[in-house]
Amino acid sequence: MKTILITGASRGIGAATAILAAERGYRVCINYHHNQTAAEQVAGTIRAKGGTAFLLQGDVSSEADVCRMFREVDSIGPLHALVNNVGILEKQTRVENIDAERLSRVLRSNVISCFICAREAIRRMSVKHGGAGGAIVNVSSIAARTGSPGEYVDYAASKGAMDAFTTGLSKEVADEGIRVNGVRPGFIYTDIHASGGEPGRVDRIRDTIPMKRGGQPEEVAEAILWLLSDGSSFSTGTFIDITGGR
Repeated sequence: MKTILITGASRGIGAATAILAAERGYRVCINYHHNQTAAEQVAGTIRAKGGTAFLLQGDVSSEADVCRMFREVDSIGPLHALVNNVGILEKQTRVENIDAERLSRVLRSNVISCFICAREAIRRMSVKHGGAGGAIVNVSSIAARTGSPGEYVDYAASKGAMDAFTTGLSKEVADEGIRVNGVRPGFIYTDIHASGGEPGRVDRIRDTIPMKRGGQPEEVAEAILWLLSDGSSFSTGTFIDITGGR
C-alpha cells in the first residue's frame, strides 16, 4: 500500500483528496493545524469505507513541525506521494492596505511550507537518496493567472510563486524518479472564501464562468489523483486548470 501525505486535509479540497486517495488504495496521512475535530471526521469517513488514515497535527509554515511530521510518516511507511494543499488568504483588500505582517503570514503558509514539505519528501522519495520515486502535486490557483485585483493580490502572488516552484522543481528531480505537477482550481465551493470575507463569492461570480456554475472539491481531487497516478506517468511540470472554462 502506498503512503500519501496531504497538507491541510481537514477541509475542502484537501479533505476530498484524502477521501478519494483512500478509495484509490493509498494509506492517507491527514495533516491539520487547528481543527482536530474536522480532521477526525475525514479520518472517520476513510475508515468507515475500509481505508487507512493517520492524523498528523502540525503547522506546515514551521520548519520544526514539518520535520517532525515527516518523521511520523517514516514510522507509518515509505512515502510515495505528497500533496501541497495548504493555502490561506486574508480579508479582501487593495495592495495599498497590505502590511508586511500579512504578507509574511501568506507567504509562509502558501509558499515556504511547500518548499519545506517538498524538501523532506524528496529526501525520502528520490532514487538518488535510495528512495523508490514518487509524485508531488502542488495546489495552486487560477489567481496565479488573474492576479485577483481588488481582492487579494498577495494570495495571487503566492500562487504565482508556487507555479514557478512547480516548474523549477519538476526539472530538478525529473531524473530522480519524482514527478511534480500542479492544479489551478478556481471558483470552488470551499470555506476559504469566508476567510476572505465573502462566503458567497462563488455564487456572486458564477455567471461569469463559461460553465455557469462553481466547482466542487471532489472535482479538483479527481485531477490531483490522476496526476499522482501511473496514468500520468509521462507528465511532469504540467498544470491542470479546474475553473469551469474561465
